[in-house]
Amino acid sequence: MLHGIDISSHQKSFETDGVDFVFIKATEGRSYVSPQLTDQTKRARDAGCTVGFYHFLWPGNIEAQAEYFLAKTEEREGDLLALDWERTGDGTAATGKEKDAFLREIKRLRPDHRVLLYCNRDFWLNRDTTSYTGDGLWIADYVTKGKPRIKADWCIHQYTDTPLDQNVADFGDREELTAWARRG
Repeated sequence: MLHGIDISSHQKSFETDGVDFVFIKATEGRSYVSPQLTDQTKRARDAGCTVGFYHFLWPGNIEAQAEYFLAKTEEREGDLLALDWERTGDGTAATGKEKDAFLREIKRLRPDHRVLLYCNRDFWLNRDTTSYTGDGLWIADYVTKGKPRIKADWCIHQYTDTPLDQNVADFGDREELTAWARRG
């Protein structure tokens, strides 16, 4: 399995030793762009990591949020795009229908990119009704790495948030991940 991290503006610096992929929070809703986005992207690329960007979804205005996300992330072959589906700071959450619509809109607007759904185990088991993940599921379940407690196929498992969000990807090596990301 490959090792990766996901980061937000809270991690102004991060280590890339032993890291194969980095997901970077790019946007949230229709007004937030991470002030660290450019620097974090450069650091991950300079380390030779596969780069992914994620958008924190708010309820409503789904097409506008998708357009906003893509307007703030460069379009580069092999980059991954992900939807972060969880509770917002005010306790609300996008519906499953909104989750599906966002993923479909991103796939429509950037058809040559892999699109993933990120959610925790509770959302996957208790809120999701369609099992639609775009091109793959990125599941958060803080248990033994590589062994999330779900029956569905997954691509990435976030297994801890200490000292930052750490993940494993179900790929044999970097070349396999790169080929998949490039739709190989």
